[in-house]
Amino acid sequence: MIKYIVLIFLLSSFIGHAQDEKEYRNGQLDKVLTPFRLPMPKENSIKYLDLDKDGDPDILQSTLPNGIKVQWIDDDDDMKNGDIEGDLDNDCVMIDLNNDGKYGSELDLIIDWVDEDGDGKADLQAIVDNGAMDFTGKWESHYIWFLDNDGDGVFSYIDWDELSFEGWDHSGRANFFADYNGKSTMLKVHITTWNLRDLTYNWENPFLWFDPDQDGLTEMAIRLVDEPYEIADRRNPKQKWDFSHKISMVQMTFDMDNDTRPENELDYDMSLKFKGKGFDYSNQVHKYNNLKGLPAANKFFEDDRWRRLNQLIYPDHKTAYDLTFEKGEWQECWLVFDEDDDCQRWERVEFYDNKDPFKIGTKNGGLDHNPQADPAGDRGEWDTDFSGKGQLYISPLDCKIHLYGAELGYWRIDQNATYFQGWQGWRGPNLQPEDFDKAEPNLFGTMKYEDTDGNGFMDKISMDLDGDHVFETVKSLISLGIDDKADIYNTAKMSYEDYQDLYEKMADGMWGNAMNGVKAAEKYGLNTEWYAVYKSNKSLREKYNNGFWLSFYLYGDLINYAKAKGNTELEKQIDKAYFSTAFETLL
Repeated sequence: MIKYIVLIFLLSSFIGHAQDEKEYRNGQLDKVLTPFRLPMPKENSIKYLDLDKDGDPDILQSTLPNGIKVQWIDDDDDMKNGDIEGDLDNDCVMIDLNNDGKYGSELDLIIDWVDEDGDGKADLQAIVDNGAMDFTGKWESHYIWFLDNDGDGVFSYIDWDELSFEGWDHSGRANFFADYNGKSTMLKVHITTWNLRDLTYNWENPFLWFDPDQDGLTEMAIRLVDEPYEIADRRNPKQKWDFSHKISMVQMTFDMDNDTRPENELDYDMSLKFKGKGFDYSNQVHKYNNLKGLPAANKFFEDDRWRRLNQLIYPDHKTAYDLTFEKGEWQECWLVFDEDDDCQRWERVEFYDNKDPFKIGTKNGGLDHNPQADPAGDRGEWDTDFSGKGQLYISPLDCKIHLYGAELGYWRIDQNATYFQGWQGWRGPNLQPEDFDKAEPNLFGTMKYEDTDGNGFMDKISMDLDGDHVFETVKSLISLGIDDKADIYNTAKMSYEDYQDLYEKMADGMWGNAMNGVKAAEKYGLNTEWYAVYKSNKSLREKYNNGFWLSFYLYGDLINYAKAKGNTELEKQIDKAYFSTAFETLL
């Protein structure tokens, strides 16, 4: 018993020491209770200002228990003497984080709620998180607009203990406190407003979450990017950045089997990326009647331009998808498919880079060079000349969805989702609680796909299934006499329901072929009960996944049977049946 107690003590000391050695970005590791509101002010700290001299207060100033001073602006003129804080429908709170006596200056945080339709509930939320006055770069501040399109009252999330924007905090695996669930819009850039020339534009402009079945969960998301560029303006030397007014990258992602549920809030399966010259969106103007705040309070802001806006310019839920295909001038299209179904990121299934298939680790020159990508488990494909226009097809090679026009692809296998892709993906000190001990595989299988005849369809597959970085098995549809062509699905004309239908068609094809594989194996006297774990399915996802692996194992058994019999002709028949998704030809 004493040894047990000593062991527990040593273990807890080690864990504590390990935590002390690393600096984790996410404060959830150190919290018992999550804060969801600004702390109540200290007693007798409230002061009112009547800017318009109408007898009621327009400004409420107070001090928080930690000594930080805050100021509320009453933008809808309903504040009363005796109130201890502003409201969350049409007021603005300014937090003097650096305690310099200025509420809207450097290093201060401002949150503004806007009731656009006058129903007493906020429709927009602005977050202005200012950087240092002498810093003009990126990534140390925020300028954000959140739009509550589905009226659930949820916007972004502020850690009210630390008084900082934390749009990544969540419960469970993917139940985010920020409004990434349902239908919503976010416009965001990591640059302080006074360093931007035009505040009607933005960088992630916008990030759109879609809820086509209106179940309060997200089935599809689109991220459109207008990359800011540096400028020099002698008239206003603080303004260092401007936007091109062109969307130069679009990333869209889909929950293709629509299996999001409470406790499985985000479960995207496939993403598409479009890169190039893009399209001009300067005509996507959204007028607002109530963005402007109380004019008399503008004196409190180092940069009050965002408080004087009457419009924001961005593609919306109705136009973003169509503009991508109809107006976009693209040079590349990428696909990633979450084969191990472990991605619960709020953004998308993150993309693999077209780099070394065997190098692993963030910024190490491999497929997962992007630190947000899954170390293993996803399949990436790249159409580097945009010849396929972002269209899709189900290949006879493996009955999987592929990117038409892609010249190359890799699937880094993580058969059982052993190496979990957490939402954040930053493999290092930026971990969330569920990823405290983030492991990366030392051993993984790899499949390589190639379009050798340049007709837009994959016709060659190379397999490294023992993890030695050598493709020991290579199969060519051309050599096997199999037509690599398949029906092409024009994504420009597809709705979310069409993506669902495509996934279901793929899963049904995969499962039907596996059932024929079972019959074929049993025809030759092979016992298929070895694979009982794969011989039933409880969901559309399992129909797809189990169907693939059952077919794969049965193919191996059939090939080994033919080899044992010395029947080379049967080997050829089995190869042709498997790599044309046609096990029925063996019956």
